[in-house]
Parts: sequence; C-alpha cells; structure tokens
Amino acid sequence: MKLVKLSTIGFILVCLSGCSTLGLGSKDDGSLNGDGVIVEDRGTSANGVGGDGVSGSDFGDGAETQVIVGEGAFQGDILDDPANALSNRVVYFEYDSSSVRQEDQITLEAHASYLADHPTASIRLEGHTDQRGSREYNLALGERRALAIRQILMIQGASINQFQVTSFGEERPQNEGDSEVNWQNNRRVELIYTGR
Repeated sequence: MKLVKLSTIGFILVCLSGCSTLGLGSKDDGSLNGDGVIVEDRGTSANGVGGDGVSGSDFGDGAETQVIVGEGAFQGDILDDPANALSNRVVYFEYDSSSVRQEDQITLEAHASYLADHPTASIRLEGHTDQRGSREYNLALGERRALAIRQILMIQGASINQFQVTSFGEERPQNEGDSEVNWQNNRRVELIYTGR
C-alpha cells in the first residue's frame, strides 16, 4: 500500500514537471477572461492534437486545459496601454533639425507595425517648432519634421494613404516661455490617430 502511494505521488510530480517542460503558459496568444486574467486554451483540436503538439490523450481524452498567464493585464485599447510603445505619440527634435533621434526608433517601429497591421487606421502627423525663427521658416520646419516621421513609418510598412501631414510651426506651443526646457518640449511631432 505504501508503494502504491509513493508511486502515485511520484507520478503526479512527474506530470507537474512535464507541464513546465511542455511550455504550457509560454504562448502569447491568450485572451482575457472576465477577471482581467489572461487565459490560454490548451484544448485539443479536431485531430486530437493540442495547441502545443501534445495529443489530447496526454491530458485525458478530449480534456481542455487552461493556463493562467498573469493578472492585472491592460484591458483597454492597445494604443493606450502605458506598457506599450504605441502609447508614446510624441517625437521630439533637436534645435533647427528634422532628423529623428535614435531613442525614438522603437516608438516609430511600433507605430509602423500597428499601421501596417491595421490598413484602415489613419494618422495625422502634426509638426511643431519653438518660437525662434520666422513664422514661415517654422511652418516649413514643422512640415519637414512631420514628413521625416511619415517617411520612416512608410519605409517600415505603413501606406501613404494612412497619413495626413500638418505643420503648426510655432503656433501651438506645448510649453510657454523662453527657456531651453520649454523650447525642447515645443520641437515635436504629434502622432494623432484619427481612425482605427
């Protein structure tokens, strides 16, 4: 009797350790349940093979397995998820420059990917400058900045018909004042989704 109990406990431990080696819970294709917890369905498909290539008989005939991946996952629109690069929709520029900074590349890659995956999405690129320089010069600089962003997004898969480019030059400052901190915040392109 003692041997049967030890065998049963050993079998359970082997099964539990086998679940982690099979990679259960490692896929990113889960969905949210009502409690905001990502749950992955690891049931069998029509051919009796589960999502990980494991036959249904390994978990009992026709059994469905669900694995909880995490709690407190963001439930809103992906564009507003603070943990996602898509939530950053402002790109800043150096003085008198329309060159995109290296640190903004990840943000732009995320937006390009989103636009490529959502061909009906549309975006307005609003170019802004600080108040130094003439009004005409700043309007042209704001437009060059917005066009630079558009070019990067298109190279990475977005379509030209998804864009509207606008320049406000110095007319809509993010911060008022004559200091470098204020000027830095005003030299920007805002990415505004107008259709999703």
